[in-house]
Amino acid sequence: MTENNHQSIDETDITEEEKETEAIEQENADVEEQPTEIEKLEKKNEELEDRVLRLQAEISNMQRRNTKERQDASKYRSQALATSLLDALDNLHRALETEVEGEEAKTLHKGVEMVLEQINRAFEEEKITAIDPLNEPFNPEYHQAVSMVPGEEGQESQSVIQVLQKGYILNDRVIRPAMVIVVE
Repeated sequence: MTENNHQSIDETDITEEEKETEAIEQENADVEEQPTEIEKLEKKNEELEDRVLRLQAEISNMQRRNTKERQDASKYRSQALATSLLDALDNLHRALETEVEGEEAKTLHKGVEMVLEQINRAFEEEKITAIDPLNEPFNPEYHQAVSMVPGEEGQESQSVIQVLQKGYILNDRVIRPAMVIVVE
């Protein structure tokens, strides 16, 4: 009985050892399948680094856009004032086109010329230039065709033969296109 007892204890021990070994192997397999804490942290770190890079790029783009907007605001700051003054400038040009007689009229004419010169200098300082395309090819970016007339001999097709109203450009932006008559 002792031998049977001993043998049954040995079999029980082996069975328990096998069970323990299987349990340990199963745990090891589970551990190998699950990401380790280090792997989880490394993945989280990669995600955070990627997010930081994207946010840095977004901030850089915002700064670049903000700088461009400030430059444009500075570059075109006088556009509203210039646009408001264009009608008055046109009236001054028309006033100078009239014939005057008498000393008082000539003095007034001279005063209008001086005012016009001052406005023109102020426009130059603000980089506002006139578009006066007489005898130039028609360009829809800078000219507004009011009418088209048949061409005479020696006149090129699609060229400006008369400027009804000057146009103006601020830096590279058209404030007002020139109103023109074009040869067909």
